[in-house]
Amino acid sequence: MELRYLESFLAISEELHFGRAAVRLHISQPSLSQHLQRLERSVGVRLVDRGPHQVALTSAGEVFRAEARRLLEGLRDAVEITREVATGQAGTVRVGFNYPAGRRILPPTLSGMARTYPRLRAVLVEKRSGPQLAHLAAGELDVALVFGAPADPYFASRMVFRTPLMALVAAGHPLAARRAVPFAELAEHRCILFNRDLSPASHDALTEAAEQNGITLDVVDEVDDSLATAMVVAAGSVVGFASAARAVEAVGMGLAAVALVDPEPMLDICVVWPAREAVTTARSFLSCLEAAGPFTAAG
Repeated sequence: MELRYLESFLAISEELHFGRAAVRLHISQPSLSQHLQRLERSVGVRLVDRGPHQVALTSAGEVFRAEARRLLEGLRDAVEITREVATGQAGTVRVGFNYPAGRRILPPTLSGMARTYPRLRAVLVEKRSGPQLAHLAAGELDVALVFGAPADPYFASRMVFRTPLMALVAAGHPLAARRAVPFAELAEHRCILFNRDLSPASHDALTEAAEQNGITLDVVDEVDDSLATAMVVAAGSVVGFASAARAVEAVGMGLAAVALVDPEPMLDICVVWPAREAVTTARSFLSCLEAAGPFTAAG
């Protein structure tokens, strides 16, 4: 059974006139009649009653019309979805992200993606920057939203927005009542940093700020994540660090967030993808991210 026979039958069933149906399909009337005959032989029943003055569907033809429409619509949908998958407009995009990106970038980006590419689904994975890049290199992520632009030429990236690093201290800490602290004063206090393998950009922003001031941070511990930072800070007289978005969250946990100045250490939130092997769905996600911007660190 050929698809053109179904299309010819549907044209006849809708026009109830061989001449008009043939014109609609841009074929001759004898060809249209031949298509119907071959379809009826294939189905094994008469689908159309042809009279001298009228054309009507048989009861079997009425049933077959509904099924033929469903079949052709399903085929058109299958073709459309296949094309959308091939061009990255449908399918799955695996997106890694950090906390600020989850707050500022993903909501408007995913909202725009749902409107523009309704058949494209995002699988979201929250991880530290280091693991995100490792998973991206291993092909386990398609796009990463991380702190800092990676130096590895395997990756392509662009900065999306900047956010400051702030100091976190317990309520009774000497710095807790201060709104801002010159970075050089941190030399007088014990500090905890993020592990560099997990958060290289955060670690480097703080150590570079220390170098600019000619000081060495008294690092008593390295932690794996923001929650661990908050717990260690709350339990002792140490200074921890967090992005502005995380700092706001820590204040809700009873800690004090203090701005750092001279210099103010900044973090670039970057979108990263494989430079030469970006999947088509990643390109669609990037276009939606571009359309959703510009982004800010607050608001």
